[in-house]
Amino acid sequence: MIISRRILAGLALASVFVTTAHAQAWPNKPVRLVVPFPAGGGTDLIGREVTQKISETTKWSFIIDNKPGSGGNIGIDNVAKSPADGYSLVLGQTSNLAINLSLYSKLPYDPVKDLTPISMVASAPLALVVSATSPYKTFADLVAAAKAKPGALNFATSGNGTVAHLAMEMFQKEAGVKLMHVPYKGAAQGINDVISERVEVYVSSIPTLIGHIKNGKMRALAVTSLKRVDDLPQTPTIAESGYKGFEAVTWFGILGPANLPKDITARLNTEINKALQLPALQKQLSDQGADVAGSTPEAFAKLIGDDIVRWGKVVKDSGAKLD
Repeated sequence: MIISRRILAGLALASVFVTTAHAQAWPNKPVRLVVPFPAGGGTDLIGREVTQKISETTKWSFIIDNKPGSGGNIGIDNVAKSPADGYSLVLGQTSNLAINLSLYSKLPYDPVKDLTPISMVASAPLALVVSATSPYKTFADLVAAAKAKPGALNFATSGNGTVAHLAMEMFQKEAGVKLMHVPYKGAAQGINDVISERVEVYVSSIPTLIGHIKNGKMRALAVTSLKRVDDLPQTPTIAESGYKGFEAVTWFGILGPANLPKDITARLNTEINKALQLPALQKQLSDQGADVAGSTPEAFAKLIGDDIVRWGKVVKDSGAKLD
């Protein structure tokens, strides 16, 4: 069968029209952003603040859908299995996009094959905190106690295999100390237990802890970035405390299901990065100890791939495994 040039031209024009119409029509209903952790935590607050600013500049509507559980796997998997129509997105982070692939013997999704990276949003170092009434006044006090009583001190995190857990595994190896890990299923109970001194140290991202540090219920002993955090200028880094080059940060980014249309990906990336340039949003994130970290989809995809390799080695060295 011979197809005339006129027909081919018509088909090409129709394809352009459909693509353009698709781009113009989306979104015509609220966009769901899945946060794979409970409401009120650092990831949840970042998701709400970013989508609110995008809504203000675009008039798009967003619904925050908290789906916690299994180290973020439940929420990520929910979006990975959703239609690739731009109405289901997820705010992923280092743990569920770069760590869990090595940590779990069987993950229900592939963070590379089953998702479309759209843009990074923020990054944040971790903080090591103790109760305001703790006998440990400085990071050096804590390390000295850990060396004097190997395995007697404990540190809590929001779960096995989180960035906080693995960062502490790296530190223990580097410092030659041994602490007992106490994993929780989320941040809230662990925070309450360190404030009441049922556990001695809590390690988490600064957005999760900053409010408790500022209201005087917790004392920050150290942060895990290479430079001090603007909002905690008196708190030293682990790197400057005798462990040169030590760094562990958690990053946050927005993704959709695999095969998300390129026009939708591009529009989302543009509007996310526009919102991240707003001084009001930058201040909101900074007040929580997070840094704005917009990106292209390609740069975000590269970060995920690179960190899968980096954290995979840490998981292997630590011997951590979850099923």
